[in-house]
Amino acid sequence: MSNYTIHTIASVMNAKFLQQVDEQLSVEYLCIDSRRIIHAGHSLFFALHSQKRDGHLYLKQAYEKGIRNFVVSKPIDQTVLSDANILLVPDTLTALHDLTAYHRSMFSIPVIGITGSNGKTIVKEWLYHLLSDAYNIVRSPKSYNSQIGVPLSVWQMHKEHTLAIFEAGISQKREMQHLQKIIQPTIGVFTNLGNAHEEGFATTAEKFTEKAILFQQATTIIYAPEHTTGFEFDVSSKTIISCGGTAADTLQIVHIQKQTSSTKLSLKWKSNSFQVSIPFTDDASIHNVVTCVGVCLYLNMSIELLQNKLLQLKPVSLRLEIKKGLHQCTLINDSYSADLSSFEIALNLLMQQNQHVHKTIILSDFSVSENQETETYKAIAREIISKQIQKVVLVGVIAKNYLQNYLPSTVQLISFTSLEELILQLPTLNFYNEAILIKGARSFGLERMMPLLEQQVHQTVLEINLSTVAKNLKTIQKQLHNHVKTMGMVKAFSYGSGSYEIANLLQYHGTDYLAVAFTDEGVALRKAGITLPIMVMNVETVSFDLLTENNLEPELFSFAILNAFKSYLENEGITNYPVHIKIDTGMHRLGFENHELPKLCEQIKLGNCFSIQSVFSHLTSSEDEAEDDFTILQAKLFDEACNFIEQQTGEVFLKHMNNTSGILRHSNLQYDMVRLGIGIYGISSTPSAHLLEEALTLKTTIAQIKHLQPGDTVGYNRAGKITKPSIIATVRIGYADGYPRSLSNGKGYMLVNGKPALTIGKVCMDMTMLDVTEIANVKEGDEVLVFGKELSMHQIAKWAATIPYEIMTGISARVKRMYFEE
Repeated sequence: MSNYTIHTIASVMNAKFLQQVDEQLSVEYLCIDSRRIIHAGHSLFFALHSQKRDGHLYLKQAYEKGIRNFVVSKPIDQTVLSDANILLVPDTLTALHDLTAYHRSMFSIPVIGITGSNGKTIVKEWLYHLLSDAYNIVRSPKSYNSQIGVPLSVWQMHKEHTLAIFEAGISQKREMQHLQKIIQPTIGVFTNLGNAHEEGFATTAEKFTEKAILFQQATTIIYAPEHTTGFEFDVSSKTIISCGGTAADTLQIVHIQKQTSSTKLSLKWKSNSFQVSIPFTDDASIHNVVTCVGVCLYLNMSIELLQNKLLQLKPVSLRLEIKKGLHQCTLINDSYSADLSSFEIALNLLMQQNQHVHKTIILSDFSVSENQETETYKAIAREIISKQIQKVVLVGVIAKNYLQNYLPSTVQLISFTSLEELILQLPTLNFYNEAILIKGARSFGLERMMPLLEQQVHQTVLEINLSTVAKNLKTIQKQLHNHVKTMGMVKAFSYGSGSYEIANLLQYHGTDYLAVAFTDEGVALRKAGITLPIMVMNVETVSFDLLTENNLEPELFSFAILNAFKSYLENEGITNYPVHIKIDTGMHRLGFENHELPKLCEQIKLGNCFSIQSVFSHLTSSEDEAEDDFTILQAKLFDEACNFIEQQTGEVFLKHMNNTSGILRHSNLQYDMVRLGIGIYGISSTPSAHLLEEALTLKTTIAQIKHLQPGDTVGYNRAGKITKPSIIATVRIGYADGYPRSLSNGKGYMLVNGKPALTIGKVCMDMTMLDVTEIANVKEGDEVLVFGKELSMHQIAKWAATIPYEIMTGISARVKRMYFEE
């Protein structure tokens, strides 16, 4: 690990000591998130500041977890951090960059810097696999390629490393110059110039120029000319290795022969012609492999060794999958890599599963050199202890030899010499109501554990990208004024996407409030470990006991419910119970109208039963420009109601009426809090909807394929007429799963092998038939996209003459939900 005294760090960052306790205290770890503190005693906390998040607000929390070194950018209450070193800098992110750039300058090993629009992480991971026998490699964990991810990656460089591989991603101008200073690559790898992050650059040429800044001081650049769309690098004092299909390329692709599940490449490197086989057939993987081959040959790997290593390549999982397991367990699958950085990331996700008290790790031996084993397993043990993991199941012999000495008796340690032995003994482990992380090196094949532990449901799956949900949340938060709080709407099973999983995410990312439709939804969240305040929108008198026992806060929308709850509180001797008052400003669904406010305030003032937490209303047409006058009228009525209630009751409360569309279109109506609903899933009908990404993907599979002739019919009532020789695929989704029956007979399509396949015949309860006649190589078992990134839910809703809300909430509970983080 890196190890500097706080005095040295202060000098490097040109920082001023606000408070100096021990200038010789050593720092090994960098921390930017008070929720992710593991090695507190030797960590340095940077109070980073963004538009919506200020790390200075979490200094006390970090201090209470043991941090004693801090970097801040503004004066603070030093008494809160009484025995800590506090460094003051003009900008904490710049300080982080300066420190890690200094750390990078301490090393003279080869450093590969990878950039491009797509394929950066895949190329990095494949290079790690191909080169790990010859080098002791440090690399970016997962896709840590941002202004924060890059410095945290480079900080991992250690004196025993002989090669570094870091990726750098940018989304706008003037970002790469910071990353170049930190990475300082000696070898540059450019994957391609695609359309990702196009909106951050004026032209494609500008984007290429900005990305190429990474290679300013590199001595070698490796790239495929066809992937830079004609743009060229500044080649002065550089070795250029081009990978492509012409004789002028350093690594020439002579011939590509695709087979059923593999591809044979005929290549020419300088004067040597040779062939390699790779276990991929898609074009993107083929080109990424060729780039890796160019790097390996440049680093003098023998062709014979390269041929063997390429056969071992596997698809790179860029995500952590969260699935429902047997016996009320939750599974996190990260069975593709074994290193400390990715272990910390996966462990952090495990700890977010608040629905389970008990946490378990299934862990294989790590792929590290002998001289790193002691420090690696000590670090693993520290993290297991700090997170209070109850059970660790080991596969292999090396981890056991170390961890049995480093872990206390409070951690149940179970070991198996092989995966086969573990599978044989699996029934004896009695997993029940646990969150289980499966983490291991690829060579152990721990992915085979997933189907054995997973709850088996039919093959239609709704995938929820938690990383995209978090990104949408941050995008929306950037539109808010500094003081505005957020309320996450997790009613109706979080619009069909799963309640506690989304609630866990919102709680982790600092949402202030949650809202559910009914009391039992709130109770379920409490049982799942959610501690945020929760508003219940539809309270029933029979649920008052459950409501108060679980600290849930009711919405009061009528005198009937107000008086019933007031009587209940008086009978129970409960005072000042938190409530939310709903005002009807034009929706005419629920709520008090303005003429009822005098009576409402009299009722509230009688006794001391209630404490008003918020007064709110609901915009009817926030997304509709034609109804903006009515929106203004609603806001006027709401202002009048809030002012009256404040004057009459003397209470101070939050005010809110804006939803996602309103946030994007009516920033003046943000008040004290906004409600985030379907927008966090990337669904919005406003002109600013392009700022959000759809987070949901619905997939199914082909059950059977039939070859039909003219005169044949398909489905009920012979609705689908065959007029020419046709190939019909029956897929495992129907209206009982939430696929609209109105999309029968060509009114909708799904994507098969990336191509549209129209529905034919009537959508059935459990199945739908698709015409795949014009689509090549369709097989039974093939995956079918119902909606997702390539086929928007908006389009499905439009075909069905409805709204995305109905499509989302209509997805049946029998459809398996699968959550993942990228």
